Amino acid sequence: MTRSAPENLVHSDLPTPRVPSYRLHKPSGQAVVRINGKDFYLGIHGTDGSRRAYDRLLAEWFAGHRHTPSPTRKAAAQELAVCELVLAYLRFAQTYYVKNGRVTGEYANMRDAARPMVRLFGDVPVHAFGPVSLKAVRQAMVDEGLSRRVVNGRVNRIRRIFRWGVEDQLVDPLTLQALEAVGSLKKGRCSARELPPVQPVDLAVVQATKQQVCPQIAAMIDLQLITGMRPGEVVLMRTRDVDLTTDHWTYTPESHKTEHHGRRRVIFLGPRAQEVLGPWLRTRQEAYLFSPQEVMATVRARIRKHAGKKAPRRKRSSGPPREPREHYTTSSYARAIQRGCDRAFPVPEDQLERLNEQQQADAVRRWRDQHRWSPNQLRHNAATLLRKQFGIEAARVILGHSSATTTEVYAERDLGKAAEVMRDVG
Repeated sequence: MTRSAPENLVHSDLPTPRVPSYRLHKPSGQAVVRINGKDFYLGIHGTDGSRRAYDRLLAEWFAGHRHTPSPTRKAAAQELAVCELVLAYLRFAQTYYVKNGRVTGEYANMRDAARPMVRLFGDVPVHAFGPVSLKAVRQAMVDEGLSRRVVNGRVNRIRRIFRWGVEDQLVDPLTLQALEAVGSLKKGRCSARELPPVQPVDLAVVQATKQQVCPQIAAMIDLQLITGMRPGEVVLMRTRDVDLTTDHWTYTPESHKTEHHGRRRVIFLGPRAQEVLGPWLRTRQEAYLFSPQEVMATVRARIRKHAGKKAPRRKRSSGPPREPREHYTTSSYARAIQRGCDRAFPVPEDQLERLNEQQQADAVRRWRDQHRWSPNQLRHNAATLLRKQFGIEAARVILGHSSATTTEVYAERDLGKAAEVMRDVG
């Protein structure tokens, strides 16, 4: 089996070399590949393990600009392999990345970052995993279509795994030092795709979406627009976390993004926010203000009223029916908004005419990508307004940023004001 070399790793001033092929070594029955005049035996021909070894060698060969790759893992049982290091780290991460008794999303991020490394270099000794190997993993991420920022973040997470290994004396410090030499991908100087910056969402679009979601989601949207709080903060609101004893209410989230840095997050709720929040305050202090359980109960009651019988449950292929949670998660909140966008901006039927089934699916996906927005964009809306009216320092404090540099990312520059000034200047 032959494979094509990624175009961005082939020098334009050199002829494209023949890609080393996966072959059968008949005397031994093993798979073999010859690279730069040297034979690498991969294991029994046709097995998944031998093909993974072939993929690893080719990836390292491409990333090393067609130099001979590192040797495969030796048989010595005492040598720690990359996959063993990753497994040990993930066991640690499962207890380290925990907040309020729950594993955070960073654990999944670490697992995703390690996956291509294990696929290509899982059976390689840790000491043999060097800069060229890391660049091969990075290129595999780029080839998967990941954006530049995501790739850089995952490469940094891989280095974090090796840094932890040094700390626990599982990895030679020189190995980590070598990996640190691999720089990040630069904008405009790599083949990784570039995502556009997150922009505020048009308020007319927000209003149209609000008409298609339940009252709880609409209230959460309004609170984000007014206060600039994060999606993860609005979904966890409880009455006990809101101080109602002063004219300006304050909300102190039980959990927030930067709490592991020892920072306290206080969100101020003025008259407009109080008006939105008031109807959702509970008599039970521990109850979450915005609960999918309450939404589902309302839906089932409405169905029973119209059908005159118990509301039917959605059929599942296997397992017991899944009951709604006590509160929304950031994912379920975002999905609820996406469903509202789909109802507010349905795909025009005339765009689907004369298309086959696959073309229709592609057209629907493109339409929805263009007409959906996420809760994070509401924070950009609030940041833009706060910075424009009260300055960047006020926006920084209200948004809970430790640095004004972070606020710059969220608050769009007032280009309208710049245009007005230049009109006067001439």
